[in-house]
Amino acid sequence: MFIDQVKVFLQAGKGGNGCVSFRREHGVPKGGPDGGRGGNGGHIYFLADEGLNSLSYFRFHPINKAKSGANGEGSNRRGKQGADLELRLPVGTVVKDVRTGEVLCDFLRSGQKYLAAKGGKGGRGNASFVSSTHQAPREHEPGNPGEEKELMLELKLIADIGLVGFPNVGKSILISKISAARPLIADYPFTTLIPHLGVVDVGERSFVVADIPGLIEGAHLGHGLGVKFLRHIERTKVLVHILDVSPYSGRDPVHDYKVVMKEIEAFNPEMARRHQILVANKTDLLGPDKKRLEAVKKLAKKEGLALFAISALKNEGLKKLISAMAEALERLNEENTERRPSR
Repeated sequence: MFIDQVKVFLQAGKGGNGCVSFRREHGVPKGGPDGGRGGNGGHIYFLADEGLNSLSYFRFHPINKAKSGANGEGSNRRGKQGADLELRLPVGTVVKDVRTGEVLCDFLRSGQKYLAAKGGKGGRGNASFVSSTHQAPREHEPGNPGEEKELMLELKLIADIGLVGFPNVGKSILISKISAARPLIADYPFTTLIPHLGVVDVGERSFVVADIPGLIEGAHLGHGLGVKFLRHIERTKVLVHILDVSPYSGRDPVHDYKVVMKEIEAFNPEMARRHQILVANKTDLLGPDKKRLEAVKKLAKKEGLALFAISALKNEGLKKLISAMAEALERLNEENTERRPSR
């Protein structure tokens, strides 16, 4: 089950109480205070794990608590510290405060660790209150409560290339042809209900492609599959915009392009300015009438975009498209390297 947004409640462990105790030992008639300190409560950590691809664990475990520290004991024995709780998240998860919306942590690499809730400190026992003027204290401290947090976890897939477009334009077929990803493919809208990732190998290089479920007009307002999947485009470096130029879709590919771009810009204007590649798919169904393809060619020229006419189903034009994706990524990486300040 793919879950990409979930609310969780965290409760770190409570610190153990300090102990009130006096030394009672044969041959030591005047034993002093020896009450030990309580153990600290356990912390709760988030840890990014590249082996995970969903937040489904938290759907069934929305409340997570760490162990409390043990109470202090006599003979100056400190209570046992509560065990820490380590919760694993997929790489690409963003942790937000539910109340303020503040981003607390963004997990961009495997192994990244974040202290999400701090355990309470153990209270002092009466041995800690001894002084020259107060030699038989009976004071002690209760343990401090652990932090309680209500957090929102959002998963944003990390991919180099994002395939975008209306439902049924051929995104799933394309990713299945150029990678080992095997999404559900059928002739009806919204067959792709979860994003799919595929690794594309080009010589000694490789890059990750994400098949983003179909967007429709009003997606940024929640229509269709809505913002549930728009967020997955945010981390992609290059957008590959796929248009259906066959005469059987009943839609205008140029209008489809404008609608999808409008939705992306409404969701996040910065995303609309990213490097794009335009793809005219299903050219094998065109027949003698090339008007729809010519209209897309005019659109590409107007927008200053590279255009590739392909048939994903027939494996036509895919090699050139894959090379263009790889070159676009390499160019962007070089530009980022040049912008990076030298030390």
